[in-house]
Amino acid sequence: MKTRHSGQHTRDCYGVFHSGFAAVLLNVCMALCAVAETTDGVLRIETEVFVGSQKEPVAHSLTLFANGVAWDFLAHPDEIALHDPARERVVLIDPERNVKTEITTLRLERLSVSLASWARKADDRLVRWAGGPDFGNDIQETNETIELSGPRARYLVAFEQAPSAESAGAYRRFADTALLVRALVHPGGLPPFPRLAINRRVATAGGIPSEVTLEVDPKVAMLLGRPDVMRSVHKIHPRLLESDYKRIKNAETRIGVAKSVDLAEFATPPESSETNTDPAEKVAPSETASYKKAITADSSRGSSHSDEANDLDE
Repeated sequence: MKTRHSGQHTRDCYGVFHSGFAAVLLNVCMALCAVAETTDGVLRIETEVFVGSQKEPVAHSLTLFANGVAWDFLAHPDEIALHDPARERVVLIDPERNVKTEITTLRLERLSVSLASWARKADDRLVRWAGGPDFGNDIQETNETIELSGPRARYLVAFEQAPSAESAGAYRRFADTALLVRALVHPGGLPPFPRLAINRRVATAGGIPSEVTLEVDPKVAMLLGRPDVMRSVHKIHPRLLESDYKRIKNAETRIGVAKSVDLAEFATPPESSETNTDPAEKVAPSETASYKKAITADSSRGSSHSDEANDLDE
């Protein structure tokens, strides 16, 4: 009897231990799954832009990826951009003026077609080359770098492996869209197609750019009054800080209270005719004028916001 009781007690203890261990293991698994769910698709990228050999950056931005969208915070002048691929839109917010404007993905797609058509007919060799579409023979690749050389210009991109394939794809979508938005809002730079080609190669390799350098012929740079070397450095982190979540929450509030305006009004700051066109990608004044005409021609074909004032020459 005593032996049977001891055996039963042993089995009972084993059963309690086994079920308890299973519960602990289940809780651990659930915790790990919860962490995976909260960090999946999350990414933090700090960007600084340098001119030539200068040690101090001339521009700074912070890009936060979370919940399927990307928030881009630019400094000096302050601007916030919400990239929302699920809703096929980009929302630009000017915190100082408390205004916002929305750009649809369809409009950017039409812009891309118009810019390519314009660039490939341009008189300037650099602009014509930048119109693409094929840069295959001009690209050299290694496991960590991509170099794209054209007439009087060279892009050199170093990249590192993204935290996940999803992160690499999300960054490429953001970067491609940001290039087209800049071309629309601040016309006058080089067409975005060389960078789009580089972004595609980097994403295919499962990477995210860590440093991007653009060099142009010094004589051309002097003629255009622009730097001959520009470099952007990207610091990539697979987690967001508590302050980042607060920044996103504040940006969501700003979108809710900002006044909606058309793109022409948003892109024309009061008492200033300057734009944020990257000085590293300026083109000749004659090409800039035709660039704007290409954008205007595209806008005149209409979009889902056909009532907007689309002529950026105002």
